[in-house]
Amino acid sequence: MGRLSLRNPLATPEQIAESPSQRQGMSAKYEASMRSYGCHLIQASGTILCLPQLVMATAQVLLQRFYYLASIQDFPLRGIVLGTLFLACKTEENPQTIRNIINVVDIVVKRDRGYPEVVTDGYDSEYYELKNEMVIGEMQVLRRLAFNVQVELPYGLLANYLRSLELTDQERVPQLAWNYVNDLLSTPVYVCFQPETIACGAIFLAARECRVGLPTSPPWWAVFDANAEDVVQVAKAIRALKARKVPHIMPLSARELKMHGEGVLDEHVAQMRKEMRDKLDAEMKFASQEKNVDEGDGGGKRSQAEHVDDGAQPKSRRGARDSTSRDHNRRRHTSSRSRDTRHSSYRPH
Repeated sequence: MGRLSLRNPLATPEQIAESPSQRQGMSAKYEASMRSYGCHLIQASGTILCLPQLVMATAQVLLQRFYYLASIQDFPLRGIVLGTLFLACKTEENPQTIRNIINVVDIVVKRDRGYPEVVTDGYDSEYYELKNEMVIGEMQVLRRLAFNVQVELPYGLLANYLRSLELTDQERVPQLAWNYVNDLLSTPVYVCFQPETIACGAIFLAARECRVGLPTSPPWWAVFDANAEDVVQVAKAIRALKARKVPHIMPLSARELKMHGEGVLDEHVAQMRKEMRDKLDAEMKFASQEKNVDEGDGGGKRSQAEHVDDGAQPKSRRGARDSTSRDHNRRRHTSSRSRDTRHSSYRPH
């Protein structure tokens, strides 16, 4: 029986050399773009949901792990993004409703593609399709990872290392290193190196760019149980991010993956953008016309009612006076009859 460990599971050299997606024909460059865009969706959606950075980082690491065990062709990106974000909210004890996560991820996708940012109805077919993708995505992530969703992140280590190296008083180094740790979430680095190595790589590059010296006797990275070669590899991965640009139109479903293979995905997105904008314009125009009609009818009814009330006011007052006089006469007549009755009924003995 293997020893229980809370360390992050790392990908094997064979998995890194050729992932399941690459074995099914996807190029390494395009797979990296797909992974990066999935992490972008998680980060942007989590920011809108006001989630802690730990939740968003955990979801991105789970996504990176998953795609070393399964292919993007078999499990499209959108369902895994929804599933990992939903799962990370639960593991980090910051639960969110299914509807909130679906709506926010959908809004981010629409914003990237230039679609009208209209929230999906909770009872239409589109919403139920996204909900099914989320449930299936979460189930597949748990199954492929064998329910090992433990994620150790380098944020705490980074803060301790900066304090130990007396870099907390530096103007730029701490913030720059923190940014590098966040940027690396969109790369497979978190599946290839342990957190202490990632923290050391971020500090190494930040100190180098700010021209701040670090102790070499003994080597500072060795004190933190990191390997010099690995630290340099992490720094190279950070620098490679600056030259990478990820397009905001990526295939998110099996249907869109097929369109991408046929080279018609961009055309499909442009057509959908036009149709959705035309539909929204028509709905807004119809709503504006109905509002104008309602305001016109309401104004006419109010004018007519005011006219009737003004004309009927003297009549109503006369009617009230006539009614009052009639009641007064009736009471006088009734009172006299009562007195006559009492007098007539009295008989002295």
